[in-house]
Amino acid sequence: MSRNPGRDPVGRGAADNPANRFLTVIHEADFEQLEFDDEFLQQLARPTTRYFDDSSKSVISENDSPDIPFRYSLNPYRGCLHGCSYCYARPTHEYLGLSAGLDFETKIFVKRNAPTLFRDWLARPKYKCEPVMFSGVTDCYQPIERKLQITRQCLEVALEARQPMSLITKNSLVTRDVDLLSELASMNLCRVAISINSLDQGLTKVLEPACTAPAGRLEAIRKLAEAGIPVHVMVAPIIPGLNDDEMPAVLKAVAEAGAKSASYIMVRLPLTVETIFIDWIKRHRPTHADKIESRLRAVREGKLSQSEFRIRMRGTGPFADQISALFKLSRQRCGLDATLPASRTDLFKPPRDSAGQRYLF
Repeated sequence: MSRNPGRDPVGRGAADNPANRFLTVIHEADFEQLEFDDEFLQQLARPTTRYFDDSSKSVISENDSPDIPFRYSLNPYRGCLHGCSYCYARPTHEYLGLSAGLDFETKIFVKRNAPTLFRDWLARPKYKCEPVMFSGVTDCYQPIERKLQITRQCLEVALEARQPMSLITKNSLVTRDVDLLSELASMNLCRVAISINSLDQGLTKVLEPACTAPAGRLEAIRKLAEAGIPVHVMVAPIIPGLNDDEMPAVLKAVAEAGAKSASYIMVRLPLTVETIFIDWIKRHRPTHADKIESRLRAVREGKLSQSEFRIRMRGTGPFADQISALFKLSRQRCGLDATLPASRTDLFKPPRDSAGQRYLF
């Protein structure tokens, strides 16, 4: 990864743009002549976020992974301002000819027609109702959602069709849509997962720089629970040597806030994410960098990532087993080992499609 001579970018998880593995020509920045250009260096330290329209013809993704408890997911955005340095979705930006680093955080693609595409997808004569997940890849409540309201419009379509929905987010903006979510939940058509892996804001503000602070996420859990919306907590990702010791405290806090169940995911660093995260450790936790990397390898058979189904989310080896045992014990003590009831599918009714038509059968 090439590094510029200025300060680390403010509010960003990545410090630069690693090379795109699909490109045959690599652009290498040369800052030698700009070392003393303070104005230019200040611009580097505060990269601008740009939004682009995504003209995709489909908004629903389908997967058959045994590690993921849903078949369909809806992702209104590609790229994510939250800037989590460990995000497994970063390499998806490389398919667009961009970088998994700063490009992922600053060049975000917006599916403005997602509600229309979702409506038409649900209105298909062959569709058989089953839950849809918001968002399986990037966060559906990242900051631009406050203005664009694409996720909210999709929820309005779901409510019209009585379509069961699940959501996962790190942003308290989800509470804006309590009116829609609570109505769906009253028919057992909705549950929300909040991701929180640390209560230390000093850590999260650099690890997940544009996400809601831990206290804000706990408050979001409280508001959702008070509105009758089932809340699941994802303690994710667990990063051995960095935040694994916080699991008991996190589970206690989310239980007190009203969460009903919890699970965890071990961090994995596929492809370019490895470069970005190891660089993050060296910049933000330099005195612990060797220890953290050693622990990461201890749960991945000497590697930094595993792609095999059934082990990639949990890791392997004695240390991974220790983390799993601690989580299960803490979850049980906090009363978070319940299983949320399956969402109903029998209430579904096809919505009018974007042309205003409704199918009779």
